Amino acid sequence: MTLVVGLTGGIGSGKSSVARAFAARGAPVVDVDEIAHELSASGAPGQVAVTAVFGAASVAPDGSLDRTWLRAQAFADPSFRRRLEALLHPLIRDEADRRVSAWTAPYGILMVPLLLERGGVRDRVDRVLVVDCPEDLQVKRVMARSGLAEAEVRAIMAAQLSRDARLAQADDVVDNGGPPDAIEPQVDTLDRVYRDLATRAGNTRPPPRGALGQNDG
Repeated sequence: MTLVVGLTGGIGSGKSSVARAFAARGAPVVDVDEIAHELSASGAPGQVAVTAVFGAASVAPDGSLDRTWLRAQAFADPSFRRRLEALLHPLIRDEADRRVSAWTAPYGILMVPLLLERGGVRDRVDRVLVVDCPEDLQVKRVMARSGLAEAEVRAIMAAQLSRDARLAQADDVVDNGGPPDAIEPQVDTLDRVYRDLATRAGNTRPPPRGALGQNDG
C-alpha cells in the first residue's frame, strides 16, 4: 500500500514547485486543482452540473466554467460557495480516489490546497507536508503571477488557515522562503524519509482512517 503524503500550503507558497521536485524523484502526484480544471472543461461532468444550477453566467466563452466568475461569487457569498462545493467536490474526490488507488510507488503526493481547512481530510492522508514561506513573500508571488492587488491577495489568505495554524498541524515542512534551488535538498531528505517509512510499514500499515470522498465536510 502506497504511503499517501498530503501536500498543502497557503496561496503563493510554492506547492507546485515542490510537487514537481517530488515527481522528478519518481513519486506520483495527484493535484486536486488539476482535476478541478479538467472537470470544468466544456462538456465535462463538473461543467454540466454547475451550469445546470447557476446558468449561463457560469460559462466562459470557450464553453468551460468561468472559474473567475465562480470564484468571485463564492468569495462574496458563503451560501453560493457551499452550493458550488456540493456540486464539484464529490466529483473531484471520486477522481482523486481513482488516481490514488492506482499508485504502485512506495509513496505519492496528494496535493490539496485546503487539506487542513476541510474537516476530516487530514484523516485520509498518512502525513501532512506543508510548504511554507513568509506571508509577505506569498503576497509578492501571487501579485506577480496573477495581477491581483495586494488587498485581494491578503483577503484570499485571510480566508485560508493561518500560517501558524498550518505549521502546527504539519508532520513535515519544506521551507520555500529562499532561492528556488533551496527546495531540492529538502525534497531529497523527505524522499528518503518517505521511502523508508513506506518500506518499514510494508503491507502492515492500515489504510487512512477516511476514504477519499468520505467525512471531509
